[in-house]
Amino acid sequence: MMRSIEPTSDSVKDLMSKVPAGVPLVMLNLLRFRERADYPAELALAPCSGRDAYAAYKRNIKPHLANAGARVIWEAQAKHAFVAPPHEKWDEVLLVAYPSRDAFMAMLRSPDYQAITMHRTAALADARLVVTV
Repeated sequence: MMRSIEPTSDSVKDLMSKVPAGVPLVMLNLLRFRERADYPAELALAPCSGRDAYAAYKRNIKPHLANAGARVIWEAQAKHAFVAPPHEKWDEVLLVAYPSRDAFMAMLRSPDYQAITMHRTAALADARLVVTV
């Protein structure tokens, strides 16, 4: 099974071609955490769980969401994937509203935002990010 953590250049191209400009969207986030966060050794951070690393990401992303005009509209712990392949298990589900695909992409391209993504990358064993309009 291939992990999916970061967007690919093809997924960015598809976003730009399939989602019209100026249309509000909601991102469905499915998250599976690592048992232990996997930070680069050169950061010399204290060991923590993937869930704790993701909590650091959530704390740090708040101003970036606000700057993008985005907001978390719902989040919950995932308890059971009722209709899914047997291997597909998720720990958390989030819905995040953005005013547009361009606002979302501007946030992702921001150097200040990119500086905090280390927490997300260290935290996640797997993820899905589904764009809805």
